[in-house]
Amino acid sequence: MTTVHIEHSIKDFATWKAVFDSFGDMRAEHKVRRYEVSRPVDDPRFVMIRLEFDSTTEAEAFLTTMRGIWERPQAATVLGSTPQTRIAETVEAREL
Repeated sequence: MTTVHIEHSIKDFATWKAVFDSFGDMRAEHKVRRYEVSRPVDDPRFVMIRLEFDSTTEAEAFLTTMRGIWERPQAATVLGSTPQTRIAETVEAREL
């Protein structure tokens, strides 16, 4: 499994979440299998997103699309900083 990790500050969580939710069809088109949205307990204006894909190729295609979206002027209305991203492959996973 391949994951995309995205982290960035936001201006307002409710506004950001509404925009995030509006891209549900795009995530489905890019074959996102699962995602998690987290916020640090001490910083409500920061988000961390983890998205799961079947392949690195799918993850890379998704990030290419996202970078195009983040470059749009409208993105500045919800983003507080440039998103930091990383693609990772799962080496081991265990439920305890």
